[in-house]
Amino acid sequence: MTFGPLRRSPLVGQAAERLRDRIAAGHWPVGTKLPGEMALGKELGIGRSTVREAIRALAGAGLVESRQGSGVFVIATEPVEDLTTRLRRASAAEVYEVRNLIEVRAAMLAAERRTDEDLAALEAGLAARAAALGDDEAYIDADIAFHASIVAAAHNDVLTDLFAVFQVTMRPGLLDLLAVMDEKGLRTASADPGADAHAAMVAAIRSGDATAAGRVTEAELAVSLGILRD
Repeated sequence: MTFGPLRRSPLVGQAAERLRDRIAAGHWPVGTKLPGEMALGKELGIGRSTVREAIRALAGAGLVESRQGSGVFVIATEPVEDLTTRLRRASAAEVYEVRNLIEVRAAMLAAERRTDEDLAALEAGLAARAAALGDDEAYIDADIAFHASIVAAAHNDVLTDLFAVFQVTMRPGLLDLLAVMDEKGLRTASADPGADAHAAMVAAIRSGDATAAGRVTEAELAVSLGILRD
């Protein structure tokens, strides 16, 4: 089996794709050492530096591993997806199930750790949600920002970073949720069916009641999840 000539376009991407295809086809099974840069470059008709960059791309995808003094070895035949890529393939219901795990705990921590600035941000978030009624995209943006404020009030950097990844993929699912609610007649343009629940979250966090904050948050997310599942 030989490589075909590469087209005149980004060579690193083409080289990585050719190498990835051969790994996926089992030409180099897991545990196999890849040929050296010079040999691969000769087969592909490219320079060693391009081969090196292509191998870095494969390493970033979790397919190969460079071992000091030994060479480059195949460690997987399928690329590892990062969380953002995986979330983009997930259903809205799946995302909500994991949001529940993150946000319930975040709300409980927020009740214990919130500052006056955090409470001001939450109140502003409630006002922004109410002001955005009638404009679905603005409303969704305001809702996401409100929930991000709760997570921020937990003062846990890992939770904050994790929720930031979820934010990238939440918007389409939330717009779908509004569409489903419209179909079921569960809302009107001038009313926010989640207003009371969101206000209750802020009240529980303000009072420092972690149990209530977690309970209210879980209940609010469960309503949306139930709609999505139906």
